Parts: sequence; structure tokens; C-alpha cells
Amino acid sequence: MCNRNTPALALSREVLRSAMSHVGFRPDVIADAELALAELIVNAWRHGRTASPVVLVLVLGRTLRVSVGDDSSDLPDPRPPAGLAESGRGLQLVQGLTHRWGAEPQKRGKLVWFELDHAA
Repeated sequence: MCNRNTPALALSREVLRSAMSHVGFRPDVIADAELALAELIVNAWRHGRTASPVVLVLVLGRTLRVSVGDDSSDLPDPRPPAGLAESGRGLQLVQGLTHRWGAEPQKRGKLVWFELDHAA
């Protein structure tokens, strides 16, 4: 991670935490979402070759959707890495921390997203 990008990560996490707190998500769920967001941002830097990924935080009814856009059109492989691969486990982490995740091609690059449902 480059030092110049660290403030963007901190700001994105702060916005996410604020939005989730505002609608009443539990602190442990907020912490999970922050970790998942950090993973998507790091992936955008590392694999998407994007210095300033676009982060979108939406609350849609009882569902939180977080999207991170990068400049690469390469969609992530949803399958876990084989054997003892040293990379590629971040999306497994995102899958374990969230209710749903996916990736969508865009006119330029892609959006990788995750969703969390607010408990009733």
C-alpha cells in the first residue's frame, strides 16, 4: 500500500462507519464491513492498477451496498485459489464477512461490490 493512498482508505472507512452507524448496524458488523472494504480497495490498487479507486456506499432499504471501482476490466475469479497460493484469498475473506459479493463490468474498468443486510 502506498502512503499517499492511506488517507483515501481511512476516509472511505470513516464514511462507511458513519453510514452504518446512522442506520443502526451493530459495531461487529461495521468492523466486518470495514475489513471487507479495505480488501476491495487494496485489490483495486494492487490488481486493478488504480491509484484512486472510486468507492460508493449506499443504503438501499435494509441493505448496505459498498462498491469499489477500478480501471481494470479483469473480473475476479470467484473460485478459491488452489493449494498454497500466496495471493487470491482476499475475496474469500470478503465472502466470509458479507452476505453477498460480486463484480460487474463497466464502460471503463469494473465495480467489485459487497452487500450486508441489516438485521431486523
